[in-house]
Amino acid sequence: MTYTTQQLIEILEQELRATWKGERILLSSAERIDNPVIAKAIDLQKVGKVFAYQDFRRQIHAYQRQHKVSGIIWRECTFSGKSIRYPELHNQLIPVPGDKEILMAAKEMVLDFWREMTQEMNFWLAANRYRPITLESVEEFMQEAEWAEIDATQTELFLGLCWGNPQEYQYLWAKPNSGCHRIIAAISEPSSIKV
Repeated sequence: MTYTTQQLIEILEQELRATWKGERILLSSAERIDNPVIAKAIDLQKVGKVFAYQDFRRQIHAYQRQHKVSGIIWRECTFSGKSIRYPELHNQLIPVPGDKEILMAAKEMVLDFWREMTQEMNFWLAANRYRPITLESVEEFMQEAEWAEIDATQTELFLGLCWGNPQEYQYLWAKPNSGCHRIIAAISEPSSIKV
């Protein structure tokens, strides 16, 4: 029997808890740090916990690849009394062939929800600072994106317009090949919540 995506998430959560309780440790962590000055300055037991979990997670990723277990989970976003369920890559799993296509297939559904819920709202591009942008600019970003993700607070709706590798799009170093434009919709000014 092959483990499901949800079972792999539960296994990773159990392993992470066990690691931070000190039940798992990697004794060779000093050998993994190339700089002897840094190796002496940091707590190798804590570093050993990080390496132990990373090694375990790599094994889970290899299992995913071997058995083609998706890294996709389904999230629900509710705003102003309406909800949408959409796919996203779980932050501890990797995409397998077909996962990006699942994300891409849900793009228009996410964008339709966004458009419906943000009428009469103002838009900001979330970068180093918030920058007001027009609906036309948002629509241009929508056309360029391969998939979309959405999140909400009580008064603001956040849209991610993403492209590239679903495993790397969140990192600045991945640009321009992978990335995500973050758009904030609010009635007045956006709050100080980081997106």
